[in-house]
Amino acid sequence: MNQTRTFLLFALMAVAYLLFTAWEKDYAPPPQVTTTSTSSASASSADGSVPGAIPATANSTATPAAAGAIATDVTHAGQPPSQLISIDTDVLHLSIDTRGGSVVHADLLAYPNAPRTHKAPNPPPTVLLANDDAHYFVAQSGLVSSSDTAPQDQPNHLAQFQSAQTAYTLANGQNELNVELTWQDAAGLKVTKTYSFKRGSYVIGVSQRIDNGAAQAWQGNAYQQLLRVEPPHTGNWLTNMSNPESRSFQGAAWYTGEKFEKLSFADIKKDKNRLDSQIKGGWAAMLRLYFVTAWIPPAGETDQYTTQTINPDSAHPRYLIRAVGPALSVAPGQSFTSQSHLYLGPNVQGTLDAVAPGLDLTIDYGMFKVIAVPMHWVLSQFHAISKNWGLAIILLVLLIKGLTWKLTAVQYKSSAKMRKLAPRIQALKERYGDDKVKMQQATMELYKKEKVNPMGGCLPVLITMPVFYGLFYVLQYSLELRHAAFMWIPDLSAPDPFYILPIIYAAVMLGTQWLNPVAAGMDPAQAKMMKVMPLLFTVMFAFFPAGLCLYYAVNGLVGLGQQWWVTHHVDREEVLKAA
Repeated sequence: MNQTRTFLLFALMAVAYLLFTAWEKDYAPPPQVTTTSTSSASASSADGSVPGAIPATANSTATPAAAGAIATDVTHAGQPPSQLISIDTDVLHLSIDTRGGSVVHADLLAYPNAPRTHKAPNPPPTVLLANDDAHYFVAQSGLVSSSDTAPQDQPNHLAQFQSAQTAYTLANGQNELNVELTWQDAAGLKVTKTYSFKRGSYVIGVSQRIDNGAAQAWQGNAYQQLLRVEPPHTGNWLTNMSNPESRSFQGAAWYTGEKFEKLSFADIKKDKNRLDSQIKGGWAAMLRLYFVTAWIPPAGETDQYTTQTINPDSAHPRYLIRAVGPALSVAPGQSFTSQSHLYLGPNVQGTLDAVAPGLDLTIDYGMFKVIAVPMHWVLSQFHAISKNWGLAIILLVLLIKGLTWKLTAVQYKSSAKMRKLAPRIQALKERYGDDKVKMQQATMELYKKEKVNPMGGCLPVLITMPVFYGLFYVLQYSLELRHAAFMWIPDLSAPDPFYILPIIYAAVMLGTQWLNPVAAGMDPAQAKMMKVMPLLFTVMFAFFPAGLCLYYAVNGLVGLGQQWWVTHHVDREEVLKAA
Protein backbone atom coordinates (compact mmCIF):
# COMPACT_ATOMS: atom_id res chain seq x y z
CA MET A 1 0.00 0.00 0.00
CA ASN A 2 1.34 3.42 -0.86
CA GLN A 3 1.64 5.64 2.21
CA THR A 4 1.04 8.86 0.36
CA ARG A 5 -2.17 7.68 -1.27
CA THR A 6 -3.58 6.53 2.04
CA PHE A 7 -2.63 9.77 3.73
CA LEU A 8 -4.24 11.71 0.88
CA LEU A 9 -7.54 9.92 1.45
CA PHE A 10 -7.66 10.84 5.13
CA ALA A 11 -6.38 14.35 4.56
CA LEU A 12 -8.90 15.13 1.83
CA MET A 13 -11.67 13.87 4.11
CA ALA A 14 -10.44 16.25 6.81
CA VAL A 15 -10.28 19.18 4.39
CA ALA A 16 -13.77 18.42 3.07
CA TYR A 17 -15.09 18.48 6.63
CA LEU A 18 -13.34 21.76 7.44
CA LEU A 19 -14.60 23.35 4.23
CA PHE A 20 -18.16 22.25 4.96
CA THR A 21 -18.16 23.55 8.54
CA ALA A 22 -16.61 26.87 7.50
CA TRP A 23 -19.12 27.28 4.67
CA GLU A 24 -22.01 26.39 6.96
CA LYS A 25 -21.00 29.05 9.47
CA ASP A 26 -20.86 31.75 6.77
CA TYR A 27 -23.94 30.83 4.75
CA ALA A 28 -26.33 29.24 7.24
CA PRO A 29 -29.67 31.14 7.34
CA PRO A 30 -29.56 33.92 9.97
CA PRO A 31 -31.97 33.77 12.91
CA GLN A 32 -35.29 35.46 12.36
CA VAL A 33 -35.42 38.80 14.18
CA THR A 34 -38.66 39.88 15.81
CA THR A 35 -39.37 43.42 16.96
CA THR A 36 -41.90 42.54 19.65
CA SER A 37 -42.36 39.72 22.08
CA THR A 38 -45.21 38.67 24.30
CA SER A 39 -42.89 36.95 26.77
CA SER A 40 -40.76 38.95 29.15
CA ALA A 41 -38.32 36.06 29.15
CA SER A 42 -37.46 37.16 25.62
CA ALA A 43 -37.13 40.88 26.42
CA SER A 44 -33.98 42.69 27.47
CA SER A 45 -33.89 45.79 29.62
CA ALA A 46 -32.30 48.98 28.40
CA ASP A 47 -29.11 48.39 30.35
CA GLY A 48 -28.42 45.08 28.68
CA SER A 49 -29.48 42.81 31.54
CA VAL A 50 -31.85 39.95 30.88
CA PRO A 51 -34.86 40.01 33.22
CA GLY A 52 -35.94 36.51 32.32
CA ALA A 53 -32.75 34.87 33.51
CA ILE A 54 -33.94 34.58 37.12
CA PRO A 55 -34.36 31.07 38.57
CA ALA A 56 -37.44 30.20 40.57
CA THR A 57 -37.33 28.27 43.83
CA ALA A 58 -39.31 25.67 45.70
CA ASN A 59 -40.06 25.43 49.40
CA SER A 60 -37.97 22.35 49.94
CA THR A 61 -34.82 21.31 51.74
CA ALA A 62 -33.63 19.66 48.53
CA THR A 63 -32.57 21.19 45.26
CA PRO A 64 -35.73 22.61 43.66
CA ALA A 65 -37.07 20.67 40.72
CA ALA A 66 -38.30 23.91 39.18
CA ALA A 67 -34.92 25.62 39.30
CA GLY A 68 -34.94 26.17 35.57
CA ALA A 69 -38.24 28.05 35.57
CA ILE A 70 -38.17 31.75 34.64
CA ALA A 71 -39.73 34.60 36.54
CA THR A 72 -41.41 37.04 34.19
CA ASP A 73 -42.22 40.12 36.28
CA VAL A 74 -38.79 41.70 36.75
CA THR A 75 -38.40 45.41 35.98
CA HIS A 76 -35.85 48.08 36.81
CA ALA A 77 -38.34 50.82 37.62
CA GLY A 78 -37.02 53.16 40.30
CA GLN A 79 -33.61 51.44 40.60
CA PRO A 80 -30.50 53.64 40.64
CA PRO A 81 -28.02 53.28 37.76
CA SER A 82 -25.35 50.61 38.04
CA GLN A 83 -21.66 51.32 38.58
CA LEU A 84 -18.59 49.40 37.46
CA ILE A 85 -16.00 48.39 40.06
CA SER A 86 -12.46 47.97 38.67
CA ILE A 87 -10.29 45.18 40.07
CA ASP A 88 -6.66 44.55 39.15
CA THR A 89 -4.55 41.60 40.23
CA ASP A 90 -1.26 40.39 38.80
CA VAL A 91 -3.07 38.16 36.26
CA LEU A 92 -6.56 39.64 35.87
CA HIS A 93 -8.28 42.93 35.15
CA LEU A 94 -11.98 42.71 36.01
CA SER A 95 -15.04 44.90 36.03
CA ILE A 96 -17.85 44.06 38.47
CA ASP A 97 -21.24 45.66 37.99
CA THR A 98 -22.88 46.84 41.22
CA ARG A 99 -26.16 45.69 39.73
CA GLY A 100 -26.16 42.10 40.87
CA GLY A 101 -22.45 42.10 41.69
CA SER A 102 -21.85 40.36 38.36
CA VAL A 103 -18.48 40.01 36.66
CA VAL A 104 -19.06 41.73 33.33
CA HIS A 105 -15.54 42.13 31.97
CA ALA A 106 -12.34 40.12 32.31
CA ASP A 107 -8.92 40.62 30.73
CA LEU A 108 -6.27 37.89 30.98
CA LEU A 109 -3.14 39.99 31.38
CA ALA A 110 -0.62 37.23 30.68
CA TYR A 111 -2.25 36.18 27.40
CA PRO A 112 -2.15 38.73 24.57
CA ASN A 113 -4.80 38.49 21.87
CA ALA A 114 -2.18 38.36 19.09
CA PRO A 115 1.44 37.22 18.66
CA ARG A 116 4.11 39.67 19.73
CA THR A 117 5.92 41.18 16.75
CA HIS A 118 8.42 43.97 16.15
CA LYS A 119 5.58 46.20 14.97
CA ALA A 120 3.31 45.24 17.89
CA PRO A 121 5.54 44.20 20.83
CA ASN A 122 2.75 44.63 23.39
CA PRO A 123 -0.61 43.53 21.96
CA PRO A 124 -3.66 44.01 24.20
CA PRO A 125 -4.66 41.18 26.54
CA THR A 126 -7.23 38.54 25.67
CA VAL A 127 -10.76 39.58 26.63
CA LEU A 128 -12.62 36.67 28.21
CA LEU A 129 -15.78 38.40 29.51
CA ALA A 130 -17.44 41.45 27.97
CA ASN A 131 -20.74 43.28 28.35
CA ASP A 132 -21.25 44.75 24.87
CA ASP A 133 -24.09 43.30 22.81
CA ALA A 134 -21.93 41.67 20.11
CA HIS A 135 -19.61 39.89 22.57
CA TYR A 136 -21.82 39.68 25.65
CA PHE A 137 -20.45 37.18 28.17
CA VAL A 138 -20.94 37.64 31.93
CA ALA A 139 -20.70 35.59 35.12
CA GLN A 140 -23.67 36.16 37.40
CA SER A 141 -24.61 34.95 40.88
CA GLY A 142 -27.31 35.71 43.38
CA LEU A 143 -29.94 34.59 45.85
CA VAL A 144 -33.56 33.99 44.98
CA SER A 145 -36.31 33.80 47.61
CA SER A 146 -38.98 31.11 47.77
CA SER A 147 -41.48 33.65 49.14
CA ASP A 148 -43.80 35.76 47.04
CA THR A 149 -41.39 38.68 47.21
CA ALA A 150 -41.11 40.45 43.85
CA PRO A 151 -37.89 39.51 42.00
CA GLN A 152 -36.73 43.14 41.89
CA ASP A 153 -36.80 43.15 45.71
CA GLN A 154 -34.56 40.10 46.05
CA PRO A 155 -30.73 39.87 46.20
CA ASN A 156 -30.49 38.32 42.72
CA HIS A 157 -28.17 39.29 39.86
CA LEU A 158 -30.33 42.32 39.07
CA ALA A 159 -30.34 43.79 42.59
CA GLN A 160 -28.48 47.03 43.26
CA PHE A 161 -25.43 46.41 45.49
CA GLN A 162 -23.19 48.99 47.14
CA SER A 163 -19.40 49.09 47.22
CA ALA A 164 -17.10 51.11 49.48
CA GLN A 165 -14.67 51.72 46.60
CA THR A 166 -14.80 51.98 42.83
CA ALA A 167 -11.35 50.45 42.31
CA TYR A 168 -9.31 47.71 43.98
CA THR A 169 -5.71 46.64 43.30
CA LEU A 170 -3.67 43.72 44.55
CA ALA A 171 -0.62 45.67 45.68
CA ASN A 172 2.98 44.50 45.45
CA GLY A 173 3.69 42.15 48.33
CA GLN A 174 -0.02 41.56 48.91
CA ASN A 175 -1.09 37.95 48.42
CA GLU A 176 -4.85 38.25 48.82
CA LEU A 177 -7.51 40.79 47.96
CA ASN A 178 -11.17 40.81 49.10
CA VAL A 179 -13.83 42.91 47.41
CA GLU A 180 -17.16 43.29 49.24
CA LEU A 181 -20.50 44.40 47.85
CA THR A 182 -23.59 44.76 50.07
CA TRP A 183 -27.35 44.76 49.61
CA GLN A 184 -30.07 45.34 52.19
CA ASP A 185 -33.85 45.53 52.05
CA ALA A 186 -36.27 47.52 54.18
CA ALA A 187 -37.14 44.49 56.31
CA GLY A 188 -33.54 44.08 57.55
CA LEU A 189 -32.24 41.28 55.30
CA LYS A 190 -28.62 41.98 54.44
CA VAL A 191 -26.47 40.19 51.85
CA THR A 192 -22.71 40.65 51.53
CA LYS A 193 -21.18 39.32 48.33
CA THR A 194 -17.39 38.89 48.60
CA TYR A 195 -14.95 38.21 45.77
CA SER A 196 -11.60 36.82 46.97
CA PHE A 197 -8.48 36.97 44.79
CA LYS A 198 -5.07 35.38 45.34
CA ARG A 199 -1.81 36.32 43.69
CA GLY A 200 -1.05 34.31 40.55
CA SER A 201 -4.45 32.58 40.62
CA TYR A 202 -7.32 32.57 38.13
CA VAL A 203 -9.62 31.02 40.74
CA ILE A 204 -11.91 33.57 42.39
CA GLY A 205 -13.67 32.75 45.65
CA VAL A 206 -17.26 34.01 45.73
CA SER A 207 -19.27 34.04 48.96
CA GLN A 208 -22.81 35.31 49.63
CA ARG A 209 -23.37 35.94 53.33
CA ILE A 210 -26.98 36.26 54.46
CA ASP A 211 -27.57 38.19 57.70
CA ASN A 212 -31.24 37.92 58.50
CA GLY A 213 -32.28 40.95 60.55
CA ALA A 214 -35.90 40.53 59.50
CA ALA A 215 -38.73 39.23 61.68
CA GLN A 216 -39.27 36.15 59.50
CA ALA A 217 -37.05 33.34 58.32
CA TRP A 218 -35.54 33.76 54.86
CA GLN A 219 -35.90 30.79 52.55
CA GLY A 220 -34.51 30.45 49.08
CA ASN A 221 -31.56 29.29 47.01
CA ALA A 222 -28.16 30.49 45.91
CA TYR A 223 -27.36 30.22 42.20
CA GLN A 224 -24.55 30.86 39.73
CA GLN A 225 -24.90 31.21 35.98
CA LEU A 226 -22.97 32.07 32.84
CA LEU A 227 -24.72 34.04 30.13
CA ARG A 228 -23.26 34.80 26.73
CA VAL A 229 -23.94 35.31 23.04
CA GLU A 230 -22.42 33.21 20.29
CA PRO A 231 -19.18 34.87 19.14
CA PRO A 232 -19.61 36.81 15.88
CA HIS A 233 -18.12 35.29 12.76
CA THR A 234 -15.76 37.65 10.96
CA GLY A 235 -14.29 37.19 7.51
CA ASN A 236 -15.34 34.66 4.90
CA TRP A 237 -15.33 30.87 4.95
CA LEU A 238 -11.75 30.80 3.63
CA THR A 239 -10.33 32.92 6.46
CA ASN A 240 -12.47 31.10 9.02
CA MET A 241 -11.08 27.79 7.83
CA SER A 242 -7.53 28.96 8.60
CA ASN A 243 -8.62 30.33 11.99
CA PRO A 244 -8.33 27.59 14.63
CA GLU A 245 -10.83 29.36 16.92
CA SER A 246 -13.50 29.26 14.19
CA ARG A 247 -13.03 25.50 13.87
CA SER A 248 -13.05 24.74 17.59
CA PHE A 249 -16.02 23.96 19.82
CA GLN A 250 -17.68 26.85 21.61
CA GLY A 251 -20.62 26.34 23.91
CA ALA A 252 -21.68 25.14 27.34
CA ALA A 253 -20.06 22.26 29.22
CA TRP A 254 -20.57 20.60 32.57
CA TYR A 255 -19.25 17.79 34.71
CA THR A 256 -21.57 15.28 36.36
CA GLY A 257 -19.04 14.10 38.90
CA GLU A 258 -18.19 11.20 36.59
CA LYS A 259 -18.62 12.38 33.01
CA PHE A 260 -17.75 15.46 30.97
CA GLU A 261 -20.53 16.66 28.65
CA LYS A 262 -20.97 19.65 26.36
CA LEU A 263 -23.65 21.34 24.29
CA SER A 264 -23.13 23.69 21.35
CA PHE A 265 -24.97 27.00 21.11
CA ALA A 266 -27.03 25.64 18.23
CA ASP A 267 -28.15 22.66 20.31
CA ILE A 268 -28.99 24.88 23.27
CA LYS A 269 -31.15 27.01 21.00
CA LYS A 270 -32.94 23.95 19.62
CA ASP A 271 -33.40 22.57 23.16
CA LYS A 272 -31.61 19.49 21.83
CA ASN A 273 -30.35 17.31 24.69
CA ARG A 274 -31.29 20.16 27.03
CA LEU A 275 -29.58 20.03 30.41
CA ASP A 276 -31.95 19.78 33.39
CA SER A 277 -30.41 17.51 36.01
CA GLN A 278 -29.41 17.30 39.64
CA ILE A 279 -25.65 16.88 39.88
CA LYS A 280 -23.41 16.37 42.90
CA GLY A 281 -19.80 17.49 42.75
CA GLY A 282 -20.09 19.03 39.30
CA TRP A 283 -19.40 22.36 37.67
CA ALA A 284 -20.83 24.49 34.84
CA ALA A 285 -18.70 26.16 32.16
CA MET A 286 -18.61 28.01 28.88
CA LEU A 287 -15.78 27.00 26.55
CA ARG A 288 -13.75 28.74 23.90
CA LEU A 289 -10.46 27.78 22.35
CA TYR A 290 -7.62 27.89 24.93
CA PHE A 291 -9.75 29.37 27.75
CA VAL A 292 -12.53 28.31 30.08
CA THR A 293 -15.00 30.10 32.35
CA ALA A 294 -16.52 27.88 35.03
CA TRP A 295 -18.70 28.17 38.12
CA ILE A 296 -17.65 25.56 40.68
CA PRO A 297 -20.07 24.89 43.59
CA PRO A 298 -18.82 23.12 46.75
CA ALA A 299 -17.71 19.54 46.02
CA GLY A 300 -20.30 17.81 48.20
CA GLU A 301 -23.24 19.96 47.13
CA THR A 302 -26.08 18.77 44.90
CA ASP A 303 -27.22 21.48 42.49
CA GLN A 304 -29.83 21.72 39.77
CA TYR A 305 -28.11 22.34 36.42
CA THR A 306 -30.02 23.77 33.45
CA THR A 307 -29.38 25.32 30.06
CA GLN A 308 -31.61 27.82 28.31
CA THR A 309 -31.78 30.34 25.47
CA ILE A 310 -32.75 33.94 26.33
CA ASN A 311 -34.13 36.12 23.52
CA PRO A 312 -34.11 33.16 21.08
CA ASP A 313 -35.65 35.20 18.24
CA SER A 314 -33.38 38.22 18.52
CA ALA A 315 -30.30 39.07 16.49
CA HIS A 316 -28.13 38.22 19.51
CA PRO A 317 -29.71 35.35 21.45
CA ARG A 318 -28.07 34.69 24.79
CA TYR A 319 -27.21 31.21 26.01
CA LEU A 320 -27.30 30.32 29.68
CA ILE A 321 -25.99 27.53 31.86
CA ARG A 322 -26.99 27.69 35.51
CA ALA A 323 -26.40 25.85 38.78
CA VAL A 324 -28.97 26.38 41.53
CA GLY A 325 -27.96 25.22 45.00
CA PRO A 326 -30.05 23.37 47.58
CA ALA A 327 -32.80 25.20 49.48
CA LEU A 328 -31.65 27.40 52.35
CA SER A 329 -33.42 28.56 55.48
CA VAL A 330 -31.98 31.35 57.63
CA ALA A 331 -33.85 32.08 60.83
CA PRO A 332 -34.31 35.64 62.18
CA GLY A 333 -31.10 36.87 63.81
CA GLN A 334 -29.06 34.10 62.14
CA SER A 335 -26.47 34.13 59.36
CA PHE A 336 -25.46 31.76 56.58
CA THR A 337 -22.76 31.93 53.91
CA SER A 338 -23.05 30.29 50.49
CA GLN A 339 -19.68 29.49 48.89
CA SER A 340 -18.61 28.90 45.28
CA HIS A 341 -15.63 29.49 43.01
CA LEU A 342 -15.34 31.14 39.63
CA TYR A 343 -12.53 30.13 37.28
CA LEU A 344 -11.60 32.67 34.61
CA GLY A 345 -8.46 31.58 32.88
CA PRO A 346 -6.35 29.48 30.56
CA ASN A 347 -6.85 25.86 29.64
CA VAL A 348 -3.45 24.55 30.72
CA GLN A 349 -3.25 20.78 30.56
CA GLY A 350 -2.41 19.03 33.80
CA THR A 351 -3.32 21.98 36.07
CA LEU A 352 -7.10 22.28 35.95
CA ASP A 353 -7.94 19.13 37.91
CA ALA A 354 -6.36 20.83 40.92
CA VAL A 355 -9.02 23.56 40.56
CA ALA A 356 -11.94 21.12 40.29
CA PRO A 357 -12.20 17.41 39.49
CA GLY A 358 -12.77 16.86 35.78
CA LEU A 359 -11.96 20.44 34.76
CA ASP A 360 -8.94 19.18 32.81
CA LEU A 361 -11.44 17.49 30.47
CA THR A 362 -12.31 20.90 28.99
CA ILE A 363 -9.19 20.38 26.85
CA ASP A 364 -11.22 18.07 24.66
CA TYR A 365 -9.14 15.94 22.29
CA GLY A 366 -12.16 13.73 21.56
CA MET A 367 -11.51 10.20 20.34
CA PHE A 368 -7.78 10.96 19.90
CA LYS A 369 -7.25 11.76 23.58
CA VAL A 370 -5.39 8.48 24.16
CA ILE A 371 -2.80 9.63 21.60
CA ALA A 372 -2.90 13.39 22.09
CA VAL A 373 -2.37 13.45 25.87
CA PRO A 374 0.90 11.44 25.89
CA MET A 375 2.05 13.28 22.76
CA HIS A 376 1.50 16.59 24.54
CA TRP A 377 3.50 15.27 27.50
CA VAL A 378 6.39 14.24 25.25
CA LEU A 379 6.29 17.62 23.52
CA SER A 380 6.39 19.32 26.91
CA GLN A 381 9.48 17.34 27.90
CA PHE A 382 11.24 18.26 24.65
CA HIS A 383 10.24 21.89 25.18
CA ALA A 384 11.77 21.80 28.64
CA ILE A 385 15.03 20.73 26.97
CA SER A 386 14.97 22.94 23.86
CA LYS A 387 13.03 25.98 25.24
CA ASN A 388 11.26 26.26 21.88
CA TRP A 389 8.09 24.53 20.71
CA GLY A 390 9.28 24.36 17.09
CA LEU A 391 12.44 22.53 18.14
CA ALA A 392 10.30 20.32 20.38
CA ILE A 393 8.22 19.30 17.36
CA ILE A 394 11.37 18.46 15.40
CA LEU A 395 12.64 16.33 18.30
CA LEU A 396 9.26 14.58 18.36
CA VAL A 397 9.66 13.79 14.65
CA LEU A 398 13.07 12.28 15.26
CA LEU A 399 11.74 10.22 18.18
CA ILE A 400 8.84 8.80 16.17
CA LYS A 401 11.04 8.14 13.14
CA GLY A 402 13.51 6.36 15.38
CA LEU A 403 10.79 4.19 16.90
CA THR A 404 9.31 3.33 13.49
CA TRP A 405 12.62 3.15 11.57
CA LYS A 406 12.52 -0.58 10.96
CA LEU A 407 8.84 -0.51 10.01
CA THR A 408 9.32 2.27 7.48
CA ALA A 409 12.46 0.53 6.17
CA VAL A 410 10.27 -2.48 5.38
CA GLN A 411 7.83 -0.19 3.60
CA TYR A 412 10.53 1.50 1.52
CA LYS A 413 12.19 -1.82 0.72
CA SER A 414 8.84 -3.17 -0.48
CA SER A 415 8.32 -0.06 -2.63
CA ALA A 416 11.81 -0.38 -4.13
CA LYS A 417 11.25 -4.03 -5.03
CA MET A 418 7.83 -3.22 -6.48
CA ARG A 419 9.51 -0.61 -8.61
CA LYS A 420 11.94 -3.22 -9.93
CA LEU A 421 9.04 -5.50 -10.81
CA ALA A 422 7.14 -2.78 -12.66
CA PRO A 423 8.30 -3.81 -16.19
CA ARG A 424 7.41 -7.48 -15.57
CA ILE A 425 3.98 -6.57 -14.19
CA GLN A 426 3.39 -4.42 -17.24
CA ALA A 427 4.30 -7.38 -19.42
CA LEU A 428 1.76 -9.54 -17.56
CA LYS A 429 -0.86 -6.92 -18.12
CA GLU A 430 -0.19 -6.92 -21.87
CA ARG A 431 -0.28 -10.74 -21.94
CA TYR A 432 -3.60 -11.19 -20.10
CA GLY A 433 -5.32 -8.07 -21.33
CA ASP A 434 -8.74 -7.68 -19.72
CA ASP A 435 -8.67 -11.03 -17.92
CA LYS A 436 -8.37 -9.56 -14.42
CA VAL A 437 -8.57 -12.90 -12.62
CA LYS A 438 -5.59 -14.40 -14.46
CA MET A 439 -3.75 -11.10 -14.22
CA GLN A 440 -4.18 -11.09 -10.46
CA GLN A 441 -3.11 -14.72 -10.11
CA ALA A 442 0.00 -14.19 -12.21
CA THR A 443 0.89 -11.03 -10.28
CA MET A 444 0.60 -12.80 -6.92
CA GLU A 445 2.76 -15.67 -8.18
CA LEU A 446 5.38 -13.15 -9.25
CA TYR A 447 5.29 -11.47 -5.83
CA LYS A 448 5.65 -14.85 -4.14
CA LYS A 449 8.55 -15.87 -6.34
CA GLU A 450 10.42 -12.60 -5.78
CA LYS A 451 9.52 -12.55 -2.06
CA VAL A 452 7.75 -9.20 -2.29
CA ASN A 453 4.94 -8.31 0.09
CA PRO A 454 2.64 -5.73 -1.55
CA MET A 455 1.13 -4.99 1.85
CA GLY A 456 4.51 -4.29 3.43
CA GLY A 457 3.84 -0.56 3.69
CA CYS A 458 0.48 -0.77 5.47
CA LEU A 459 1.64 -0.96 9.09
CA PRO A 460 3.65 2.29 9.07
CA VAL A 461 0.62 4.05 7.57
CA LEU A 462 -1.65 2.68 10.30
CA ILE A 463 0.77 4.08 12.88
CA THR A 464 1.38 7.49 11.32
CA MET A 465 -2.28 8.34 10.62
CA PRO A 466 -3.36 8.37 14.30
CA VAL A 467 -0.19 10.34 15.05
CA PHE A 468 -1.23 12.87 12.41
CA TYR A 469 -4.68 13.40 13.93
CA GLY A 470 -3.39 13.28 17.51
CA LEU A 471 -0.82 15.96 16.74
CA PHE A 472 -3.44 17.99 14.86
CA TYR A 473 -5.55 18.18 18.03
CA VAL A 474 -2.54 18.86 20.25
CA LEU A 475 -1.46 21.79 18.07
CA GLN A 476 -4.99 23.13 17.81
CA TYR A 477 -6.07 22.84 21.46
CA SER A 478 -2.87 23.18 23.50
CA LEU A 479 -2.57 26.67 24.93
CA GLU A 480 1.22 26.40 25.21
CA LEU A 481 1.53 26.40 21.41
CA ARG A 482 -0.66 29.49 21.02
CA HIS A 483 1.53 32.34 19.71
CA ALA A 484 4.62 30.12 20.04
CA ALA A 485 7.18 31.45 17.55
CA PHE A 486 9.70 29.48 15.50
CA MET A 487 12.05 31.10 13.03
CA TRP A 488 9.81 33.01 10.55
CA ILE A 489 6.59 31.63 12.06
CA PRO A 490 4.95 33.87 14.72
CA ASP A 491 2.33 31.31 15.79
CA LEU A 492 2.71 27.53 15.47
CA SER A 493 -1.00 27.00 16.14
CA ALA A 494 -1.95 29.11 13.08
CA PRO A 495 -1.11 28.59 9.38
CA ASP A 496 2.36 29.43 8.05
CA PRO A 497 2.02 33.09 6.96
CA PHE A 498 4.51 32.65 4.10
CA TYR A 499 3.45 29.09 3.06
CA ILE A 500 7.09 27.97 3.22
CA LEU A 501 6.38 24.71 5.07
CA PRO A 502 3.59 23.59 2.70
CA ILE A 503 5.92 24.23 -0.25
CA ILE A 504 8.72 22.25 1.45
CA TYR A 505 6.36 19.34 1.95
CA ALA A 506 5.26 19.53 -1.69
CA ALA A 507 8.93 19.36 -2.71
CA VAL A 508 9.36 16.31 -0.46
CA MET A 509 6.43 14.64 -2.22
CA LEU A 510 7.97 15.34 -5.60
CA GLY A 511 11.19 13.73 -4.39
CA THR A 512 9.24 10.73 -3.14
CA GLN A 513 7.54 10.36 -6.52
CA TRP A 514 10.92 10.52 -8.23
CA LEU A 515 12.20 7.67 -6.04
CA ASN A 516 8.96 5.74 -6.41
CA PRO A 517 7.43 6.38 -9.86
CA VAL A 518 3.88 5.40 -10.76
CA ALA A 519 3.33 1.75 -9.92
CA ALA A 520 2.74 -0.68 -12.72
CA GLY A 521 -0.86 -1.56 -13.30
CA MET A 522 -2.14 1.64 -11.75
CA ASP A 523 -5.25 3.08 -13.29
CA PRO A 524 -4.39 6.05 -15.60
CA ALA A 525 -6.79 8.35 -13.76
CA GLN A 526 -5.18 7.40 -10.47
CA ALA A 527 -1.74 7.94 -11.96
CA LYS A 528 -2.73 11.48 -12.99
CA MET A 529 -4.08 12.09 -9.51
CA MET A 530 -0.74 11.07 -8.04
CA LYS A 531 1.00 13.68 -10.18
CA VAL A 532 -1.13 16.55 -8.89
CA MET A 533 -0.88 15.45 -5.26
CA PRO A 534 1.98 17.85 -4.40
CA LEU A 535 -0.20 20.78 -5.47
CA LEU A 536 -3.19 19.44 -3.49
CA PHE A 537 -1.08 19.03 -0.38
CA THR A 538 0.36 22.53 -0.72
CA VAL A 539 -3.15 23.99 -0.78
CA MET A 540 -4.36 21.73 2.03
CA PHE A 541 -1.43 22.40 4.37
CA ALA A 542 -1.82 26.13 3.78
CA PHE A 543 -4.84 25.98 6.12
CA PHE A 544 -3.32 23.66 8.72
CA PRO A 545 -1.44 24.83 11.86
CA ALA A 546 2.17 25.66 11.06
CA GLY A 547 3.27 23.26 13.80
CA LEU A 548 1.57 20.40 11.99
CA CYS A 549 3.18 21.46 8.70
CA LEU A 550 6.54 21.63 10.47
CA TYR A 551 6.05 18.11 11.78
CA TYR A 552 5.20 16.68 8.36
CA ALA A 553 7.82 18.70 6.47
CA VAL A 554 10.59 17.42 8.78
CA ASN A 555 9.05 13.96 8.85
CA GLY A 556 8.95 13.96 5.04
CA LEU A 557 12.56 15.11 4.73
CA VAL A 558 13.78 12.40 7.11
CA GLY A 559 11.59 9.83 5.36
CA LEU A 560 12.86 10.90 1.95
CA GLY A 561 16.44 10.47 3.13
CA GLN A 562 15.63 7.03 4.53
CA GLN A 563 13.82 6.01 1.34
CA TRP A 564 16.77 7.11 -0.80
CA TRP A 565 19.13 5.10 1.41
CA VAL A 566 16.96 1.96 1.30
CA THR A 567 16.35 2.27 -2.45
CA HIS A 568 20.08 2.73 -3.04
CA HIS A 569 20.86 -0.47 -1.11
CA VAL A 570 18.16 -2.45 -2.95
CA ASP A 571 19.57 -1.28 -6.29
CA ARG A 572 23.06 -2.30 -5.16
CA GLU A 573 21.82 -5.75 -4.15
CA GLU A 574 20.25 -6.19 -7.59
CA VAL A 575 23.51 -5.20 -9.28
CA LEU A 576 25.46 -7.67 -7.14
CA LYS A 577 22.95 -10.45 -7.96
CA ALA A 578 23.20 -9.69 -11.67
CA ALA A 579 27.01 -9.84 -11.47
